[in-house]
Amino acid sequence: MALFLLERVSPYPVDQSWRRLTDWQRHADVVPLTRVTVVTAPPTHEGTLFVARSGIGPVAFDDPMEVVTWQPPGDGVPGMCRLVKRGSFVTGWAEIEVHAEDGGGSRVMWREEIRVRLLPGFLDRGLAWTGRWMFGRAAERLLRRP
Repeated sequence: MALFLLERVSPYPVDQSWRRLTDWQRHADVVPLTRVTVVTAPPTHEGTLFVARSGIGPVAFDDPMEVVTWQPPGDGVPGMCRLVKRGSFVTGWAEIEVHAEDGGGSRVMWREEIRVRLLPGFLDRGLAWTGRWMFGRAAERLLRRP
């Protein structure tokens, strides 16, 4: 099990940062060799299912996820979303929080616990580092001005 936390500051207000981070299909635009299919009808809610397929051809895997907590931001309350990874190869969970920052921007906190089947535990530190780097880059790209 690899656990990591990353934080990013966005120039966008909370609601805009929230929309950018929780538009699941946009993640495919910023995570290499990945496409995302949302299985349930919009809008996102508790119970929304989506699948990220990563890799090329036969060297690819599905990462099915379910939204188990969905609390969009509003009235000074930060947004919080919790996903549970339901795959047979990758399991764990992710939480995305978006808080208001002084001056109109927002602060994003992304926590994730990831397990990769058959990966020995001594590689967890490297997996956490890789996850922090990869998802940090993804968050930065999702929050980048158009």
